Amino acid sequence: MKTIAAALAEMMPHFEPLGAERRQLLAAQGAVLAEDVIAGIDLPGFDNSAMDGYAVRHADATEAGATGLPVAGESRAGGPPPGPLSPATAMRIFTGAPMPDGADTVVMVEQTELVAGRLRIARLPDAGSFIRRRGDDLGAGAVALALGSRIGSGEIGLLAGLGVGAVSVYRRPRVAILATGDELRDIGQTREPGTIVNSNTYALAAMVREAGAEPQVLPTANDDLEVIKASLRQALTAADLVLTTGGVSVGAYDLVAEAYAQVGVVSHFWKVAIKPGKPLRFGSCGGVPVVGLPGNPVSAMVTFEVFVRPGIRRMLGDLRPYRQPVTVELTQALFHDPGRLELVRARLRHEAGRLLAEPHPRQGSGSLPSMSGVDALVMVPTDCTRVAAGEKLSALLLSEAAAGSRATPPFA
Repeated sequence: MKTIAAALAEMMPHFEPLGAERRQLLAAQGAVLAEDVIAGIDLPGFDNSAMDGYAVRHADATEAGATGLPVAGESRAGGPPPGPLSPATAMRIFTGAPMPDGADTVVMVEQTELVAGRLRIARLPDAGSFIRRRGDDLGAGAVALALGSRIGSGEIGLLAGLGVGAVSVYRRPRVAILATGDELRDIGQTREPGTIVNSNTYALAAMVREAGAEPQVLPTANDDLEVIKASLRQALTAADLVLTTGGVSVGAYDLVAEAYAQVGVVSHFWKVAIKPGKPLRFGSCGGVPVVGLPGNPVSAMVTFEVFVRPGIRRMLGDLRPYRQPVTVELTQALFHDPGRLELVRARLRHEAGRLLAEPHPRQGSGSLPSMSGVDALVMVPTDCTRVAAGEKLSALLLSEAAAGSRATPPFA
């Protein structure tokens, strides 16, 4: 069996970024830039006030002392351009309004008082205070966002502020999903003895979409070699990545490996030292990666998370395709059969500055409830037999927003 790290090292070179496409700004959310975005304007575009207050010459305000400064004119955001500031005067100014020529400081309104039309200053700030200078945030010609940047709400705000209405991003991969097995039925189909609902297709389609790709669900294939081959050929002609579930082992009705070979899928490896999910297959055909996920629902979801999600992120051009692990403290002891790294589903909670992991009471590879409401996959090392309550382990958070991402795999 391959280690997780060795399997990922062999798989990831097959997941290359796809071609670029132009998308309107809001449609680009979640995508990855395929080129640098160069600022065409300065941000801010002009010197403006960071506060409501008064624009002054610092030297004039210092000399005015107790007599104060006469107030002449105002500058407001969106209003007409202010005239220059006359010597030994102040101008009313509002947040975001252009600075008048000649002014070099803004005094907050809270530090002032108007007495008989003259501005008294209780506390004069340092010269240059409360002014946002043109180009302070970003100068025209600078790289605003680099190739490989993920586009989130902050990036969309920046691009909009620069007047950029469309960007070049990597295309979303099309991911074909083929579930196999005579025992599978769809939602709404008649319940026959010995059959189960094909939950894998739904779960994997959701995970593909969450990763940023476009799922293409194929009709379920029964345990018939010719049917599986026909479905695979269809998937390979239309998709950038093919996922199959079930039939990847060596039972009498496990026909997927043979189907792979007969349609031209080159096999790269079978079996990984991971629990759940050992019977993972990986191959490729004409540049299209093909991943054979186990049929057990939890095994399919966990192996997708570990092996497929980073590949999809890489196809999207993401330079940091892996989830960032965090350190958690177990709330109870765990027993472990050595030989494979185990990923234990757990709920997390913060308590007294610690991040506690409570393992789900069901850890079977077919237990669908064990993937509902969990926050993390806790990594139990390959060679240990028991982990005590209170011991600290690494865990993959199933929400990237909570943990961030990284460029290298989190597995030794």
